[in-house]
Amino acid sequence: MAPCNDEAARMPRTDTSDARRLAECYVISLRPVAGHAALRRAAAAHGAKLLALSPWKLVDRDDAATRDALQAALSATRVVVTSPAAANAVAARTASRARAGQSWFAVGAGTALALRHAGIEQVASPVRMDSEGLLALPALQHVDGATIGLLTAPGGRNQIGPVLQARGARILRADVYERVAVTPSARAIALLRSLREPFWLALSSGEALERTLAALPEDAVAQLRRARVVAASERLAALARTCGFADIVIADDARPRSLIDAAAAAARRPIR
Repeated sequence: MAPCNDEAARMPRTDTSDARRLAECYVISLRPVAGHAALRRAAAAHGAKLLALSPWKLVDRDDAATRDALQAALSATRVVVTSPAAANAVAARTASRARAGQSWFAVGAGTALALRHAGIEQVASPVRMDSEGLLALPALQHVDGATIGLLTAPGGRNQIGPVLQARGARILRADVYERVAVTPSARAIALLRSLREPFWLALSSGEALERTLAALPEDAVAQLRRARVVAASERLAALARTCGFADIVIADDARPRSLIDAAAAAARRPIR
């Protein structure tokens, strides 16, 4: 396996050189099982390959308690959806449409798009596509006495509910799907062990990183820590440092193209 294309890194900044700046590099994806396609396409556009290292798969919940919690959440005056998976789970079980006077909020553009596909036409989402960005939206500042439905999964973005509750809102939470841990395959671990530097870790979930580090053998963890990290936020960058990663850049947001573009822009810099 060849290292990143140093020739491309020395070329002037043009669309052509940027498109190959990660040529022959590997990008490690911690997205859920069957959730790597968009990141794979973004990596391929820059000449990179993808190593899928999923720590979990996403499974919809459809028991009676979940259905009751979902109906309660959908009766709220404001509804917050934390991921495309949550939006898709709702669409699969309900005739999604906003009630009169109801406001919908999404953590990011991908979630907002999934909601629009599900029939929710008006969705507010932040420019900064994470929990902090969502919680900074003006419409979620003064919520004392408001009822807010929270469509999410156990774990993950646990900051949202407590912060809104601290602002005086009544939270109606529905965990409409769950993350089920999967063991990294022997083939994926072997490929990780074989990677030559530099290679990249695309980081958009702190929980995914922590679960991956806990699941890998010690030598594979040491190898993973040699990756250059492209993080979706300052918070995730700080977590990566705490977990032992040294070379970290921050993307504009968690979208696959944003992560890969940030890695490509940083590829010109020497490894620290």
